[in-house]
Amino acid sequence: MNEPQKDTQRALAAAKIIFDGRDPQADAGAVMTTLEGLVTLVLLAVMGRDERKAAGMLNEGLVPGVEGRLALHTSRR
Repeated sequence: MNEPQKDTQRALAAAKIIFDGRDPQADAGAVMTTLEGLVTLVLLAVMGRDERKAAGMLNEGLVPGVEGRLALHTSRR
């Protein structure tokens, strides 16, 4: 398995944990709250607990990356 495939498997495993048996649509608020906490934790960890750097990574790295993945998903329909 190559690294992109491993990354996909990690993302799927993380999503299952975040959903934790909840309905992603019916319980969207609770699911998104959990995701928000996870994203905050990971950003702070990778940016050495520097809140300013974490915010910068969110805005300059994570958001464009998520937007790119959504566009790719749309193009594959």
